[in-house]
Amino acid sequence: MKDRAVAVVLRGDRILMEKTVNGGRTFYAAPGGGVEEGETPERAVLRELREECGLDGRVERLLSIVRRREDEDTREYAFEVSVPEGQEAVTGGDPELPADEQLIRDVQWLRLDELSERDRVFLWQYGLMQVGSMREMVLSWSDDTSWPRNK
Repeated sequence: MKDRAVAVVLRGDRILMEKTVNGGRTFYAAPGGGVEEGETPERAVLRELREECGLDGRVERLLSIVRRREDEDTREYAFEVSVPEGQEAVTGGDPELPADEQLIRDVQWLRLDELSERDRVFLWQYGLMQVGSMREMVLSWSDDTSWPRNK
């Protein structure tokens, strides 16, 4: 299994997310994909951002390196990536997959409160709390427990 590289891209209080369908379920995920042979994770994340969202980015910093559970020898690198304000995201895809097998359905700039808790969980492991004003936003939230819900 390949290493992966993931882009955490913010505009104000919105994060760039891909709406994907996999196994009949819809998820929102940060743009990213496999690191090719001879490619650095930094180059991979910029290539994936271009292929999947049509954006030319710049790596600002490494946020986290997560060991992928199913294979301890592979890692997932998360980078804070900036993109020029004037660029608009477009729905791209994986050039290695045929058109009828594409997983990405849309790209959107979303606030955290527009994402399900399931989809937000993946962002935390990527170091989202280190990016921009995310820490202050999270600290402003109430102490209420939303999951698991008591019935």
